[in-house]
Amino acid sequence: MKLRPAHQDSSEYSVSRRERELTRVGKMAKRWWTIGAAVAIIGTGRELSKHYGLDKDALLKVFAELSDRLGVWAIPLYVAIHTLTLALCLPYAVFFEAAASMLFGFFPAILCVFAAKLLGASLSFWIGRLIFKSSSSAMDWVQKNKYFNVLSRGVERDGWRFVLLARFSPMPSYIINYALAATKVRFVVDFLLPTVIGCMPMILQNTSIGSLAGAAVSSASGSQKSQIWSYLFPLLGIVSSVVISLRIKKYSTENLVAKSSPSHNSSNIVSSNDKDLKKGQ
Repeated sequence: MKLRPAHQDSSEYSVSRRERELTRVGKMAKRWWTIGAAVAIIGTGRELSKHYGLDKDALLKVFAELSDRLGVWAIPLYVAIHTLTLALCLPYAVFFEAAASMLFGFFPAILCVFAAKLLGASLSFWIGRLIFKSSSSAMDWVQKNKYFNVLSRGVERDGWRFVLLARFSPMPSYIINYALAATKVRFVVDFLLPTVIGCMPMILQNTSIGSLAGAAVSSASGSQKSQIWSYLFPLLGIVSSVVISLRIKKYSTENLVAKSSPSHNSSNIVSSNDKDLKKGQ
């Protein structure tokens, strides 16, 4: 049996160690490139929309022309564009959802917006989770935010119920998507299923507004049913926002009580010790 020289073993060990380090550095570089690309796309989209000011009427006209030209393919195109607007945090979600009923009709618009909401929420969630898992500085920055701590506590305590209340509230959906990505929620049970249920009131509200606008433009009658929906779902959103505000106040109060309890207990111990000393004297 031949024994290998010690220097050969050490050289092989150093080579394998270098390979592992290079692999780790390559993976980290790939992650940072992905994060940088995602952040750059989001920032560029927002800055371009602010700087050039997208003309909503012209964009709606373009959509109408494309809808006539593309026929059946207009719906997948709409879903793809609206998904990107949600993932890029562009402030035109209400416009897209109201325009859908003017382009495709009320019930097809509900299906289109519903599909775009789910795809946009899922894309935002995984982009956010990639950023927060790959960047410790981003996670540290989020954890220092007191509102995130309240949100994290609410999710840990109520799980999908808290997410459902957040979806019912008028809070922008992209804020909820990226904020929940930094918590420990499960994607299907705690994030996706409450999103399926919770996004319906706002979808119906926005598509009802678009349906009423389309009826007013075409001077059509019989929009009483749409008016009922347009009043019902804003009320549901208001009630839900009140409920989630009360929940957040409750969680914040409990946080303050939990922080002040150690000092309160120590003061009780000191006072009891003083009483014992007086009795001993």
